[in-house]
Amino acid sequence: MRFQSILSAASLLALSTLVSASDVIDLTPDNFDAIVKPESLILVEFFAPWCGHCKALAPHYEEAATALKEKNIKIAKVNCVDEADLCQSNGIQGYPTLRVYRNGEHSDYTGPRKADGIISYMTKQSLPAVTEITKDIFDDFKKADRIVAVAFLSSPTEEPAAEFSAAANKHRDDYLFGLTTDKEVIEAAGVTPPAVVLYRSFDEPTSEYPYPVSSLTATEFEDWIKELSVPIIDQVSAENYQLYAQSGKPLAYLFVDPSDEKRDEYVNALKPIAAKYKGKMNFVWIDAIMFGDHAKALNLNEIKWPSFVIQDLTKQLKFPLDQSVETTPEAVGEMVSQYFDGTLTPTLKSQPIPETQDESVFELVGKQFEEVVFDDSKDVFVEFYATWCGHCKRLKPTWDSLGDRYADVKDRVLIAKMEATENDLPASIPFRVSGFPTLKFKKAGTKEFIDYDGDRSLESLVAFVEENAVNSLAKNETFDTGKPEGQEPLAAEHGHEHHDEL
Repeated sequence: MRFQSILSAASLLALSTLVSASDVIDLTPDNFDAIVKPESLILVEFFAPWCGHCKALAPHYEEAATALKEKNIKIAKVNCVDEADLCQSNGIQGYPTLRVYRNGEHSDYTGPRKADGIISYMTKQSLPAVTEITKDIFDDFKKADRIVAVAFLSSPTEEPAAEFSAAANKHRDDYLFGLTTDKEVIEAAGVTPPAVVLYRSFDEPTSEYPYPVSSLTATEFEDWIKELSVPIIDQVSAENYQLYAQSGKPLAYLFVDPSDEKRDEYVNALKPIAAKYKGKMNFVWIDAIMFGDHAKALNLNEIKWPSFVIQDLTKQLKFPLDQSVETTPEAVGEMVSQYFDGTLTPTLKSQPIPETQDESVFELVGKQFEEVVFDDSKDVFVEFYATWCGHCKRLKPTWDSLGDRYADVKDRVLIAKMEATENDLPASIPFRVSGFPTLKFKKAGTKEFIDYDGDRSLESLVAFVEENAVNSLAKNETFDTGKPEGQEPLAAEHGHEHHDEL
């Protein structure tokens, strides 16, 4: 019996070991580079144990790791609570973040998050990113996608084969890549190797890299293909907006009614202007009926199409063409020229200036922002809010109490609020509001803004004002928290991040 007891315990221990074994590699600062950099392909998850999405992913990630192990594809993870510095040094800002690494260089994982999807995605990632092109498939291959890049070389190792392959591995989900050393294909293409050619289903269908390619780097090639991946003028929608947003270039919109029989005529009329400024400004046309709210957000207030507006995506400034003026190529061309000359003035959306300011919190609007906030005699604490924002609604009674606290010294310390979706910030303001509520403090006599990142309790807000105010707070010195003497303040209801809700 005792032998059976010992055997059972040993069996249970062995079973427990088998159950707890994981094919997911744990990465730490000590082994991260040693494991990740030598691998031609490895998937890494940066996670937090408390993250709900991470917990949901975990069993699928484990299952995929076991299946991919047989294909010699490794899967790893980093616990960003235990290894906070490692995650910070890798620029991780959310959980889970999944990255595909190739010899230490990463690209974002854009595949599914179920086991089968992860297995399929990573298996495809293990296949060559560059297709070998023969004469039998050349004609079909160069038309197989919206953007197809082909390297024509005398031998598979001729430069820039390695750099071309590196770029292909990084952008295999974005574009189609091929390489050929077939003399018949090279002759049919009409190029002299080494050469790199881009085939497109829009604009000019064929573009050869205009500089010597023997010294072409992956980065230079990426920049070139990204530039040519943007049409001279194309329809913009939710599917491709990020392509324009990430470019950092100003975006010129032509709002048109897609049912208008002259739609193509309006769009084509702007193509010469769009081609002239290609590389400096992106031009798009947009469905004015579907995206009417976006037109209003860009300060096109009349339902009149076509209409034209330029948006500085970096500074979030808007330059609409006067809607009382006809949207002609001449008017658009002059406006774009003025934009690049620096003589075009942005249009600022603003609510009317309130006739009275009866509340202790000053209601700020775009038209008077500079006048009020840059008054050198005042410290100003501003809440940028949105009417629909739940966090802003919860903050309101506390913000009102803060205004009451400094009502007697509002000529020196002004507590203010601005509805940021109804009022634009002037071009002179060095920041843009990207989430609500956003709290900013400007000291008297300066034009610099200090972010408030503390909790949203009244006590913390008061302490922040007292720490940063330049002016005297002599009046109303007694601050009653409403709690018995010696009682500690309650913990803040909300987190300390000030950009909670987009």
